[in-house]
Amino acid sequence: MFRRRSNIRIALYTLTVLLLVGFFLNLRSGVIEQDSPFSGDGDLKYQEDLGTYTATPKSRVGQKAFVVASQQTDDVDWLYTYFPDWEKFRYVVDDPKAELTVPRNKGRESMVYLTYIIENYKNLPDYTLFLHPKRYQWHNDDPDYDGLPILRNFQLPYLEQEGYVNLRCAWQMGCPEEIKPYEKDDREAQQQGHAGNSYYRSFKEIFGEDAVVPDLVAISCCAQFALTRHKIRSIPLEKYQHLRDWLANTDLEDRISGRVMEYAWHIFFGKDAVYCPVAKDCYCKVFGLCSLNCTEPGGCQGQYTLPPYSNLPEGWPLVGWDLQPRNRSVELDVPN
Repeated sequence: MFRRRSNIRIALYTLTVLLLVGFFLNLRSGVIEQDSPFSGDGDLKYQEDLGTYTATPKSRVGQKAFVVASQQTDDVDWLYTYFPDWEKFRYVVDDPKAELTVPRNKGRESMVYLTYIIENYKNLPDYTLFLHPKRYQWHNDDPDYDGLPILRNFQLPYLEQEGYVNLRCAWQMGCPEEIKPYEKDDREAQQQGHAGNSYYRSFKEIFGEDAVVPDLVAISCCAQFALTRHKIRSIPLEKYQHLRDWLANTDLEDRISGRVMEYAWHIFFGKDAVYCPVAKDCYCKVFGLCSLNCTEPGGCQGQYTLPPYSNLPEGWPLVGWDLQPRNRSVELDVPN
């Protein structure tokens, strides 16, 4: 009886050892080795074709932030109300005592964008959207000029693919041609300013004397765009510092230096000098609006109309240009 119990005990021990060995061998084949470049710095994603878990970069998780170039009087509460899952970096350019401000208020929103990148270069979120502060702005690519649906609809997977994405598809203002650096441009004397006459010299100062200035520069206005962390950090920190120094020290007026940057960002981040995607394709990829009626390369029916003035009427979108009651073009499930 004792010998039979001993044999059973030995058999159980042997079976247990075999099971443990099999378990650890199987586990070893399905995990990331410690010397993997993703070890400790990624998420595990199941791949059905391999039957194992493999590492994917942290950017898949989607840390994301808004960088907002604002003044003290700007109301940015809408960003906090409707986008609680986005981190906010609100820079106040006209308040040197603000928590986030700029070393010099020059170059419009560009000084804010560069200051944010320089200050956060080593600790960037996966996705950053660079924005103006107001919810309703004349250049917002929406039938009601409303920034809320623009940000709601923005497609992060497309940003992940591209690295840089402009937040506007309509060609009015900026496309298909805006600046001809080799030609005289009388518009620079206008109130809003155009950078045509100053672009050639500025391009050389920004990109280097050996840089070839393009014959034509175009992108849909107005300096609101998105970047991935990888795209930002593909450019050395020193180049952003050089760019901010140029912006702070150039003899160009604020409105002109800001305009130069508006039509240089896309080149700086690797796009062609003329970057005017066909509107139908752009709306689908950038905002997920794939059913629009688009009969022209630069626009889609009812999506964006160039307004008569750059300042929207008080009470917009419920008050129209004639100061009479107005209905929204697109109804939202949130207050106006």
